[in-house]
Amino acid sequence: MEKILSTDFWGKLAIGFTDWAISELPSIIILILLLIVLLRTSSFLIRKLKNILISRTVYNQDEPDLEAEKRLNTLMGIVRKGVAILIWAVFIMIFLKKINIDIAPILAGAGIVGLAVGFGAQELVRDFISGFFILLENQIRTGDVAIINGTGGLVEKIELRTITLRDQSGTVHVFQNGKINTVSNMTKGWSAMVFDIGVAYKEDLNRVMDVMREVSEELRNDETFGPKILEPMEIFGLDSFGDSALVIKGRIKTRPIEQWNVGREYRKRLKEAFDKHGIEIPFPHHTIYWGEEMKPLQMTLNKAENTRENN
Repeated sequence: MEKILSTDFWGKLAIGFTDWAISELPSIIILILLLIVLLRTSSFLIRKLKNILISRTVYNQDEPDLEAEKRLNTLMGIVRKGVAILIWAVFIMIFLKKINIDIAPILAGAGIVGLAVGFGAQELVRDFISGFFILLENQIRTGDVAIINGTGGLVEKIELRTITLRDQSGTVHVFQNGKINTVSNMTKGWSAMVFDIGVAYKEDLNRVMDVMREVSEELRNDETFGPKILEPMEIFGLDSFGDSALVIKGRIKTRPIEQWNVGREYRKRLKEAFDKHGIEIPFPHHTIYWGEEMKPLQMTLNKAENTRENN
């Protein structure tokens, strides 16, 4: 105790601190300034990257400006935090070394913990990386109708680890991002309803296609359904010869997720127009061939003639 309170002890401590301050303090100040510069530079570069991605998204017109900005804010927030954590980790390690603290055990312990976590959380890491790129590439968005791994439904939630779909029956399907093999987005940019219209073989195809165009134009001029349709109906022509019908293929482009409403209304109006113009929508039928020896109709006629003669 007396040694600690002695003047000699404090003198040596002051000299040691002075020597340390002269040799190490300038480098620590430079290190702190470098930390501030790196944090500000990384924030600036991330903002520039976000602006570039927003301008590219708006140029492609795949989604509204506000929605694109929300999606990119989420992604850039993750990137910003990751870069900041990396910079702070490097700064702390160098700072500890400057104040003569051995960081080798810390690095070894962090390596062991990281290795254990890496083995135990491989799927989690894969899910997060896949989720990040799904958001970055704008493959699907909340509100889209998509088919994921063969299961279709409305996208209710997109997170870094999972995507949630709800199908027409109300069943909720949750997919791990790392296990998604195929994604089919049915409502990105624009949607379409494809029609296969069957008419009888006796019908005039040009007349049928004119009626189809007239009905589509009436639908485009409708106050309710017109704003949902992007372009005039495309009629590709005679697509196939069916067993009992000629199949005409057509397509109507609509706003995203509106194709089913427009398709149902178009079919309803087309049925009414076909009835009005006397165009037959055939139903499947079969012809039974009895063979030449049986000739059932001839046998019936012979019986009828014999009956009349007897009477």
